[in-house]
Amino acid sequence: MEIERIAPILTVDDLATAITEHTGVLGMRVVMNMGWIAFLADDAGHQIGLMTTDVTASVNLDVSIFVDDVEAAHAAAVTAGVEIVHPLSTEEWGVRRFFYRDSSGRVINVGTHT
Repeated sequence: MEIERIAPILTVDDLATAITEHTGVLGMRVVMNMGWIAFLADDAGHQIGLMTTDVTASVNLDVSIFVDDVEAAHAAAVTAGVEIVHPLSTEEWGVRRFFYRDSSGRVINVGTHT
């Protein structure tokens, strides 16, 4: 399994305001906006996510890590005994993902594009 992308996800109260603030300060552009989550990126591919409330999960995530084999990552998480807080699921927006909680309480989204 190879990691393809890692992006921190900030939980925000107002997505539009957060986008305006972070694009203004960091000079990044919006590369995805689904109304509840948006990703900003620069020309080098660095990204940050901004989220109000995850629409298909019961918990917001802290970081998003995209891999080339999400099934292998899920199997490794189960073997490691970490708490799976969102099951391996294929989302309608073209992502297959699961969340686990680490020992510090952080929620990690592991996914791949379908």
